[in-house]
Amino acid sequence: MRLTVFTPTFNRKELLRRAYHSLTEQTVKDFEWLIVDDGSTDGTDEEVRKWIDEALIPIRYYYRSNGGKMRAHNTGVFIARTELFVCLDSDDRFTESAVEDLLGAYDSAKSTAAPGTVVGGVVAHKGNTDENIFGGVDFPDVSVSTLYGLYRAGFSGETTLMYETQLLRRFPFPEIEGEKYVPEDYIYDKIDGICVLAVLHKIVTVCEIVKSGYTDSAKKLKRENVNAFYLFYEQRAFITPWGLLKFKYLGRYVIYAYRSSRPVFSGSRLGVFPILCGYVYGGFLLLTHRE
Repeated sequence: MRLTVFTPTFNRKELLRRAYHSLTEQTVKDFEWLIVDDGSTDGTDEEVRKWIDEALIPIRYYYRSNGGKMRAHNTGVFIARTELFVCLDSDDRFTESAVEDLLGAYDSAKSTAAPGTVVGGVVAHKGNTDENIFGGVDFPDVSVSTLYGLYRAGFSGETTLMYETQLLRRFPFPEIEGEKYVPEDYIYDKIDGICVLAVLHKIVTVCEIVKSGYTDSAKKLKRENVNAFYLFYEQRAFITPWGLLKFKYLGRYVIYAYRSSRPVFSGSRLGVFPILCGYVYGGFLLLTHRE
C-alpha cells in the first residue's frame, strides 16, 4: 500500500460512518485507513471493530489518551507504514476518486518536475459539495507551488494535503505542556522551505464543519493555546515579505509574546525595527478589537 488515510477522532462515532463509507467506495484502494482515537468514550472502538471485521478496506485502529489533534497527528505519522500520508477529518468524506486523483497527481508531478524541483506531495481542494469549492476560490493557474505561495497568490479556502510521510516525520507538531492545538500551517511553512506540492485543481474532500470542530472555535483555540500561536505568528512574521500582511503578523507576534509571557526582543530573529512595527500594529489590533 502507498497511502495512509489518517483520521484523528474524539467522540465522533456517528460522523465517522460517513468517512468510512466514502473510503469503501474508492475507485483505487491502494491505502490503509489509520484511525487514531484521541480518548473517545462514545463507543467508537466498537464501531470501528465492526468495520474491521467487514474487511472491505484495510483499517488500523490506535487508541491513545486525550492529548489533542496535533498529538494524535504525530502519533499517526510515526506509526504509518506507507510512503504517503493524507488526513481525512472525522467530519469529512472523500470523493469516489480521491485516492486515485491524489496518487495520480503525485506520480505525474514527480515524473515531470523540472531539474532541481523537489515535489513532496499534493495540494487539492476541499468542497462543501462534490462540485462547489469550499470558499469558492480556485487555485492560481500553476502546476506546482508551496502551500503558502498559493495563499500569497490570492487563494483562500480549505485544502486537502497529501505529503510524503518522511517529511511529516521530519517536522512533527510541537507538543506544548498544557496546550492541545498548534496551527497546522506552522508545520506546513517549514515543509515549504524544502519542497513544493503538485497542485490538483479538483475537489477530493467534502467538508461538513460541525459546531464542535476546530474550525468553528478559532477564538477559543487562541485563548487556550497562546504558546502555539506565538510560535506560528513569529514564524509567519519572519518569512512573509514586507507589506500589510507582514505588519499583521508582527502585530500578533507582539500580542502573543505578551500573552505567553515570552520576551519580545531577546533572542528574536525578527530584528528591532520589525518588532517596533509590530508594537504599532499590535496596538491598532487591540484598540479596534481585531485580536
